[in-house]
Amino acid sequence: MAERATQEGKSRTPLWRKLSAGLITGAADDDPSGISTYSQVGAAFGYGMLWCILLTTPLMIAIQAISAGIGRVTGCGLLGGIRTYYPRALVYGLVTAIVVANVINLAADIGAMGAALTLLIGGPALVYAAIFALISLLLQMFIPFSRYSPALKFLTLSLFAYVATVLVIHVPWIPVLKSIVKPPVEWNAKYAVGVVALLGTTISPYLFCWQASQEVEEMRSGGGRKPLKRSPLQAPAALRRIGIDTSVGMIFSNTVAFFIILTAAVVLHAHGKTDIRSSADAAEALRPLAGGLAFGLFAAGIIGTGLLAVPVLAGATAYAAAGAFDQRASLEYKPLKAKFFYGVLILASVAGMALNLTPLDPIKALYWSAVINGVVAIPLMIVMMLMGSRAEVMGEFMLPWYLKLFGWLATAAMAAAAIVMFVTWRQ
Repeated sequence: MAERATQEGKSRTPLWRKLSAGLITGAADDDPSGISTYSQVGAAFGYGMLWCILLTTPLMIAIQAISAGIGRVTGCGLLGGIRTYYPRALVYGLVTAIVVANVINLAADIGAMGAALTLLIGGPALVYAAIFALISLLLQMFIPFSRYSPALKFLTLSLFAYVATVLVIHVPWIPVLKSIVKPPVEWNAKYAVGVVALLGTTISPYLFCWQASQEVEEMRSGGGRKPLKRSPLQAPAALRRIGIDTSVGMIFSNTVAFFIILTAAVVLHAHGKTDIRSSADAAEALRPLAGGLAFGLFAAGIIGTGLLAVPVLAGATAYAAAGAFDQRASLEYKPLKAKFFYGVLILASVAGMALNLTPLDPIKALYWSAVINGVVAIPLMIVMMLMGSRAEVMGEFMLPWYLKLFGWLATAAMAAAAIVMFVTWRQ
């Protein structure tokens, strides 16, 4: 059985079969709320933040590979591992912030999907949003993860809508390349908050929680796979597969993010449309400026990526909460076998939908949830880096030097952005 399990990362395995947790996590990062944030910074600052996407790519690969490695090596989710080795006060503080940010993100994503479908076919956005939320919840509750995961993987293809959008507009590539080589950085609070929001969207706690947990799910459902601490012979193939999967997933994610910012900069910022408030607002603004095809691709992409991101967000919330309180957690279990886990899943989904019915400004809440994510990620990343460097946690599979280097650089970048935001805020 062990020998069979080591085949997961062999070079002769087709690339598509090697891609799973990393690809799904990366694609889920470009959720409707992420599209909104990317559209906002592109419309507000033009090409001024494209450099951030290039900067975050290697950092994102490193920190996601670390989270995946912790799950695969230890055989437990991220918050469950933290609970084992660190004070409960830290665990409860982290999980509270993660849950709050995730529910706000869920609300924005669910609402954006409804608004996008209304733009495409007309009708009541709230009804569409409720249907999308219910479908996502029921699929997670009643379809085992081993059967649901391939569907999530297929939905990652919806992000090619944003690649196609760039192909149907005129992009002045020379100014774009110049802005990357010499970024037009602005030293003010608005720009600093934008950077933190962008970093909080691309390097986000729910992504860490989901990828670590999906590695555990796939380990349990993949015949013969065991935690690497218990079955070290599986390590070369497993770690190779994680490296490929995570690298492809994050590069794909950030390429799409780059194209979304670029589209907003070329079409919206260049025409003075700098006050984008949501992903649906961005799609609608594209119609008169870039034509019906660009509008249709952009709006359809919101729905496709939302169908992927909503279950990932809700699932990550349930995994984090169950791990923090030492409860059974798996999408492979039937609901009655993991009542706490599915209870959190249901409450998060219902709360996300309910927020769309309140006077709360979902756009402001969304933007600040990205800022919250950017701030909360810092202590979580520090703990992840410390866990990955402890033999007690990782056994012989402690982080190699290059993951340590880029993992700490990612943590430092998040911390620096947050400090700059708070300093400029007071000016």
